[in-house]
Amino acid sequence: MIEPAMLKLIAISLFVLMTLFACKASSDDTVAPPDMTPPDWSRNSVIYEVNVRQFTPEGTFAAFATHLPRLRELGVDILWFMPINPIGVENRKGSLGSYYSVKDYRAVNPEFGTMDEWKTLVQQCHSMGFKVIIDWVANHTAWDNQLKIDHPDWYAHDSLGNFMPPVSDWTDVIQLNYASNDLRAWMIESLKFWISETDIDGYRCDVAGMVPLSFWEDAARELLPMKSVFLLMEHESAEYHSAFHMGYGWELFHKSINVAAGTRAVADLITYFNNHKNTYPADSYAMYFTSNHDENSWNGTEFEHFHDAAKPFAAMIMTAPGMPLIYNGQESGFNRRLLFFEKDSIDWVDNDYDDFYRALTNLKHRNQALRNGSLGGNLVPVTFTGDQAAFCYKREFGTARVVVLINTSQTGLNITLNDPSLAGSYLEVLTNQSITLTGIEQITLPSGVAKVFELQ
Repeated sequence: MIEPAMLKLIAISLFVLMTLFACKASSDDTVAPPDMTPPDWSRNSVIYEVNVRQFTPEGTFAAFATHLPRLRELGVDILWFMPINPIGVENRKGSLGSYYSVKDYRAVNPEFGTMDEWKTLVQQCHSMGFKVIIDWVANHTAWDNQLKIDHPDWYAHDSLGNFMPPVSDWTDVIQLNYASNDLRAWMIESLKFWISETDIDGYRCDVAGMVPLSFWEDAARELLPMKSVFLLMEHESAEYHSAFHMGYGWELFHKSINVAAGTRAVADLITYFNNHKNTYPADSYAMYFTSNHDENSWNGTEFEHFHDAAKPFAAMIMTAPGMPLIYNGQESGFNRRLLFFEKDSIDWVDNDYDDFYRALTNLKHRNQALRNGSLGGNLVPVTFTGDQAAFCYKREFGTARVVVLINTSQTGLNITLNDPSLAGSYLEVLTNQSITLTGIEQITLPSGVAKVFELQ
């Protein structure tokens, strides 16, 4: 049986092909794309995904708010909340349903609290320096969304005229049809509602590649003048960056899993970063991760995927040329798949992952070489001899330099650096120790270890 997360990837790919032939239904093909220069505040940001239902035993906005001081200390900048809308009942999966089965686009899930409590939470987040984005499900709705009754023509229908799910396994939702200009206008007004009424800072757009790019471009033109908005797509497409600041780094994620399993060479990671630099807009971001809600619930935790290399690959996504994602619970070493349609609270425990992430978020905040987009350094391989399961690179911008040595394997390894340009005094960030490098020293990387050096 194909896992739901894989079905989602297959569905996105199919819809990208379909939209190449779809009616654009946009005002004018000659209209220039919106200016997608990223907000200044996003340049050294770290994003954190919040599953409100599972974050606390209470599963409410108010209960989540008690964690804000801890998350601020962790070094989180952007809080991405999974959908906070009411969930459909008709054809619901499980007892609580999927957050992505939206019953009302302009209301709050009573499971989490009230609209006023949401507004209060956003204000609390802003007062502590966080930006807030919410998940937006533009591609489909719940079966019992009022739009189905009021505007059945806004939906796709099968050959018999029946409402239809976008993917056969997604039986709790039905597909919208963006050939309708009225639907487009209504959906954009709904997007504007949450910014104007609750002061959020942007969106993570679910299965964005299943919705025509022309819609997203129209939406961006309307949203960007409202405030310094940030737009993240659940999609991996250079073309779609004409409407989004950041997309998913799925390809890197899957290749990294293969490298950790020993079925792919580290050189393929270098090729990925080179291709991304040459293919995507210079000032676009990729969001990198070792876990997220889809992977955790359907395919496994980062420890199931990466095993002993989980922490080294986390160090990679925290220092690579993109924005790192921390999925809720990763900072506590949470090692269990969360149920998706039922209540299943995260087990918060104390261990060294909190210190690990905090050291790397602090580094990203202070070091120019790790900035997102065109204002940061490219990933440049560091030459070495020895075990080729090591992934060694540097990022430089002006006088700033960060050197990263990662053990991608499940065993210890030894390497000898062969790059005299690295010579200098460094802080070994994860141990907080000062060290001098000549660029030609022998280094041992035990299993589960990454070394991150910041030039002083």
